[in-house]
Amino acid sequence: MITYPAINFKFPSARPIFRNIFSKSVKQNMESDKQKSKSNEKSQFGLLTTRRFAPFFSTQFLGAFNDNVYKNALVLLIAWSTVTVIADNADRLINFSAGIFILPFFLFAAIAGQLADKYDKGKIIRWIKLAEIVIMGCATIAFFFDSFFALILILFLMGTQSSFFAPVKYSIIPDHLKPKEIVGGNAMVGMSTNVSILLGTIIGGLLIQIEHEVSFRLGNMTVNLDPRMWICLVVCFTAFVGWLSSRYIPSAPPPSPDLKISWNPFTQAWKTIQYGRKVHSVFLSILAISWFWFLGMAYLTQLPKFTNEVLQASKNVYIVLMSMFIIGTGLGALLCEKLSGRKVELGLVPLGSIGLSIFGCDLFFSYTTPAVGSEIGLVPFLQTPGNYRILFDLLMIGVFGGFYYIPLLAFIQKRTAPEYRSRVIAASNIMNALFMVMSAGAGFVLLGYAGLTIPQFFLVLALANVLVAIYIYTVVPEFVVRFLIWMLTHTMYRVKHTGFDNIPDEGAAVIVCNHVSYVDGPLIGGACRRPVRFVMFEPIYKLPVLNFIFRTGKAIPINSQRKNPETFEKAFEQIAQALDDGEVICIFPEGRLTTDGETARFRKGIEKIIERNPVPVVPMALKGMWGSFFSHKGGPALTGLPKRFWSKIELVAGEPVMPEDVTAAKMQEAVEKLIGKYQ
Repeated sequence: MITYPAINFKFPSARPIFRNIFSKSVKQNMESDKQKSKSNEKSQFGLLTTRRFAPFFSTQFLGAFNDNVYKNALVLLIAWSTVTVIADNADRLINFSAGIFILPFFLFAAIAGQLADKYDKGKIIRWIKLAEIVIMGCATIAFFFDSFFALILILFLMGTQSSFFAPVKYSIIPDHLKPKEIVGGNAMVGMSTNVSILLGTIIGGLLIQIEHEVSFRLGNMTVNLDPRMWICLVVCFTAFVGWLSSRYIPSAPPPSPDLKISWNPFTQAWKTIQYGRKVHSVFLSILAISWFWFLGMAYLTQLPKFTNEVLQASKNVYIVLMSMFIIGTGLGALLCEKLSGRKVELGLVPLGSIGLSIFGCDLFFSYTTPAVGSEIGLVPFLQTPGNYRILFDLLMIGVFGGFYYIPLLAFIQKRTAPEYRSRVIAASNIMNALFMVMSAGAGFVLLGYAGLTIPQFFLVLALANVLVAIYIYTVVPEFVVRFLIWMLTHTMYRVKHTGFDNIPDEGAAVIVCNHVSYVDGPLIGGACRRPVRFVMFEPIYKLPVLNFIFRTGKAIPINSQRKNPETFEKAFEQIAQALDDGEVICIFPEGRLTTDGETARFRKGIEKIIERNPVPVVPMALKGMWGSFFSHKGGPALTGLPKRFWSKIELVAGEPVMPEDVTAAKMQEAVEKLIGKYQ
């Protein structure tokens, strides 16, 4: 027994402490945020200084941390149990525990999605955190009476409160963050989730290994603290702090307050999935995210056996391997904001899937089976040079996994109507749970019955990822197009864009730009936050390879009225319909590529468009493309070999011009002024 000297505890009120923390910094930042223009969006780390994100961030982090502390402590308690019935069935009970935690996502996610659409999300989070305090209090009682059945039941209750929190967790982000902040907000949440999993797993394992009773004086009383009570103290304290943090989450008014709740979990689950299928690209994104959870569950589930049976290494090596995977995923999530230019960049998704397959395959070739003998510890493992390749592979699988799923989350949030966004997130949670169960089943069948080794299983996962990627990108070519544009703007060119806040976030608008090269459209489309439909000369539209990009991007081909009157009239009909639908149209009023680097006379087409649809017109200048492989400098474009890589180009958007002031001559003058403005 360890005895400590008497300590007189005097607990201060916790609420004033938290009030001071948030009122002095976060609340001040919230007020200043309201006064700033929309061009002053926060970076992903800057969001931690705002009340609209910081309390939510800390609340969800503490919740995920608590889940993993309790889960891992319970798993290790089962694994090391000296009770014969538990010890003899340890493997089954561990798998059963994993299933018990996932089961509520099947049962309650659909109901949770309805509640999140009907009621204020901030209030829902606070009620969930109160429930967590009660559940952790029950866990304390269960540990005190050493009731294994009660501990399993509490794990189910934790899964239940997590299933109610999950739809709110991602649907509240677009409510409080600005368009440029959504990717960064998702990245921060994704990163913190991975960190909380790692910390929770490690701390839960350490706490359950405490063997000595601790005794100390509390006033005139002597308190004997059982080793397991350390777990209870940590989970109860974390739940309480999480609830305090949740009290500062701003209100998020419900988008569907008149929604009638259906309490049947089975019929409502199917209805919820149908909400996810309303937009085909959104549903395929849900499936793609679920596939990521399939892969992640497979890797994390097999890592212990891979460490023990294949590498013949210790538990400490397993912790390092798991850490590399989890840290990599968090790092990949954080890099998304930088690589995407603070917009929803679907081009990162194919990049992520390519990396997942490459490093997944390399993991199969990277290991070497050590000589038979005693298991090796962490230091000998790290002293073997070849093992760094395993660590690097797991790190990069995580990094590319972050590239893969963060843009998909942001895409689902932006493409889903607010009135049923939470239900779509709930549909994603249901599918994620289903795919995780399928992952466990695949491992059971392929490893148990097909006779694959764990490295072979990893290879199968990497190859299966190739097939899944081919299917998704074939059905939704928008992913491939965005990837090609992203590669173009991050290999051949360095694109700087200025004044893009002048393009309206909502509603119809027309962009007019000078025409220098065959890839002007993809460069502009890759820089804009909103989808842009381009009106382009029909021969350019029909160019091989580029035609795939133009068709997928719903470009509108046009030709002169004299050469092809049918195409001419059809183009203006499509433009009018697009503007009626609130889309952004981009035209090149010169009607052809420049042959001398100078801006040709703007044609009257812009006046005809605005006469039919009086919308704002945004002048834009493209600088630096003259002399590129795709321009006519020195002869016809696309001839010879590219001579410029990583060259700097600029896109400058000017102030919108109101419809009544739009003429071809005035728009040409505005564009030419922008071309010379920054020289």
